[in-house]
Amino acid sequence: MRVRATTLKLFYECKIVMRKIKVSAYPTAVENSAERRRSHRVYITMPVIIRGKNGNLSFNEETHTASVSAHGCMVRLAEKVMRGQEVAILNPKTVEELPCTVTFVGQKESGKAEVGLEFTEPSPLFWRMTFPSQDWDPSERKAPTITSTRALPRRNGG
Repeated sequence: MRVRATTLKLFYECKIVMRKIKVSAYPTAVENSAERRRSHRVYITMPVIIRGKNGNLSFNEETHTASVSAHGCMVRLAEKVMRGQEVAILNPKTVEELPCTVTFVGQKESGKAEVGLEFTEPSPLFWRMTFPSQDWDPSERKAPTITSTRALPRRNGG
């Protein structure tokens, strides 16, 4: 009987340890967001074209970004895509195209779903903009300067 009690105690302790391991293996909501982010997001609307396949049917959808980063972007798509699906993103201004993986699909709203796309390799130059460095703290940014409220001099004859 003592062996059984010890075995049950060990099983119970192992189960607690496994539960702790399982819980810690999944990031919390805070860890899942900015603290875990590899690069800064910039909230900007830029035109893009998303290309992919649904079964045997190819699709091209013109849309706009909601946010961009060196690792990908967030867009709204009417086309149905699945997490893990391979697609391509085209920057129509530069005609550059990169392979991406769908990493997030939100609920459809007004016929479109929010879709997170991750580049196969980090590509900060794809957006043709400079991203803040990893150690950048938004609270340290320069405050806007106060402009003069004096009237500008009048032009002659105008």
